[in-house]
Amino acid sequence: MTKPIAPRARKVRVLATLGPASNDPEMIAALYQAGADAFRVNMSHGDQQSKVAVIQAIRALEKRFGRPSTILADLQGPKLRVGRFAEGRVMLEKGQTFILDRDTAPGDATRVELPHREIFEAIEPGARLLLDDGKLVLRVAEHSADRIVTTVEVGGALSNNKGLNVPDVVVPMAALTEKDRSDLAFAVEQGVDWIALSFVQRPEDLMEARKLIGGKAALLAKIEKPAAIERLDEIVEQCDGVMVARGDLGVELPPQTVPPLQKRIVEVSRRLGRPVVVATQMLESMITSPSPTRAEVSDVATAIYDGADAIMLSAESAAGSWPVESVAMMNDIGVSVESDPMHGDRVHFTVMRPDPTTADALAESAKNIAGTVSAKAIICFTSSGSTARRVARERPPVPIMVLTPQAETARRLGLLWGVHAIHTRDVESFEEMVAKSKRMALRSGIAEAGDRVILMAGVPFRTPGSTNVLHVVRIVGDELDNYDLAAE
Repeated sequence: MTKPIAPRARKVRVLATLGPASNDPEMIAALYQAGADAFRVNMSHGDQQSKVAVIQAIRALEKRFGRPSTILADLQGPKLRVGRFAEGRVMLEKGQTFILDRDTAPGDATRVELPHREIFEAIEPGARLLLDDGKLVLRVAEHSADRIVTTVEVGGALSNNKGLNVPDVVVPMAALTEKDRSDLAFAVEQGVDWIALSFVQRPEDLMEARKLIGGKAALLAKIEKPAAIERLDEIVEQCDGVMVARGDLGVELPPQTVPPLQKRIVEVSRRLGRPVVVATQMLESMITSPSPTRAEVSDVATAIYDGADAIMLSAESAAGSWPVESVAMMNDIGVSVESDPMHGDRVHFTVMRPDPTTADALAESAKNIAGTVSAKAIICFTSSGSTARRVARERPPVPIMVLTPQAETARRLGLLWGVHAIHTRDVESFEEMVAKSKRMALRSGIAEAGDRVILMAGVPFRTPGSTNVLHVVRIVGDELDNYDLAAE
């Protein structure tokens, strides 16, 4: 095993989307070196075969840099679209009547096909239909089993196969399309660490994906539908992680409502102990510009102050002209915000009340002890990752080093706030755990001789979810003397 690389200089994670501008191995390595902690593979674009080399390039980072790599496969979800027009494009005028129906004939300025039976079953008079990312707004006047009559409230140009959003009703569509099922099976086969499920509306939407994943990856719910907000706590409880997907959320809801909803989603996710990613348009101007606007920097900083586990780049790193610079900027914003003396107070504005369990009580105690004795790190031994998740939920003032014998666990923890995961051999005894913790802290540069570190583990070892030990140790100067580093 190579010497473990030192932890990042920040606790918030950076998730970078890969795409045409960033798919080759050297660019992926450059993004990692600039600060990317995890990589998003968007299954909406390109075929499955093109993703194989990308996933292999991400995994190759492990040997090159001595740290687990983290891959999130983002499923497209049930995209709603209108049909095609005889001339490819029409102009809708405010106040006119426009009809969506089941007729497959090419449309015109009075009607177009809507190939989604579920919408006809769910729609109600007065509901809005948003077209082309909300640029056009239709209001439903009447409907039948195969015809929806609307009035155009906001007009404009409408062309073939443009997207449709239905914000005012829950559309009874399966959360997974046939394409999604195929992509999910492919992603699991390729060994990705997280599966992101798009357009979640209710907790039941997660059940099929959970079953198909079969425990081989963690499940992340993208919150981008108003219906999901109504059952937010239930959805968060049913998933392993959450994404605040502000793109579609900002289409289906007034934009001024998105910031408070973002704070609410982050708060609920933190309270329930699920890692939460804030995504979409964070540094949008860097798609074409080498530097962001001040408002964008402030937006990213706000997510960090709120205690988000990760901040995500979309087109900035996938298709923009400045992918490395975008990641470096995210990294620099994270370092700057976390250097603010008030960051610790702000990130704890959300009050975390531990569950009445031994593991939660120890996690809260570890955070408090770290501040009291000026410890340099909290070191967790875990096979499932549950200990690390409990500690990260507390947002301690020091790095969280996680030692795990499970490569899959180390990789999944790449989206978790403050965690520096190391895949290493398991320990057999309490004494070995203490000795190994000291060595790994020294080797990673997370602590020096004379420093204190806090250890957390479950005894007996190799028993998932049995966290019951908290131990404070001081590192002495000869911890690495006469030790074979390769034995780790």
